[in-house]
Amino acid sequence: VQLQASGGGLVQAGGSLRLSCAASGRTFNNAVMGWFRRTPGKEREFVAAISRSGGSTVYADSVKGRFTLSRENANKVSLQMNSLKPEDTAVYYCAADTFHTRVMVFRDAYDYWGQGTLVTVSS
Repeated sequence: VQLQASGGGLVQAGGSLRLSCAASGRTFNNAVMGWFRRTPGKEREFVAAISRSGGSTVYADSVKGRFTLSRENANKVSLQMNSLKPEDTAVYYCAADTFHTRVMVFRDAYDYWGQGTLVTVSS
């Protein structure tokens, strides 16, 4: 079972990137899907998550109004990131929570993790 994150890169402040997370080995249509990010010296922090049905999303205050998480199909979610800021620079990880029925913001709730994709926002 793998989660493959992609779409990271270098972008100027104010620009956009779209991250994708694709699952292989099993489907995650019955899993809450989330994104976390980590910067050097900091703990991995919650960014956004989407419910099993795709009907509910939760965002960190720092990205609310700029990032949009969506489910494209049973095996793929995408994180559209607009109006990027230098402080958004981080390694972004997608994750799946196959246990809880509601969206969780705690990283320990997630039992599957992707390898991470680097997002760099220049000022």
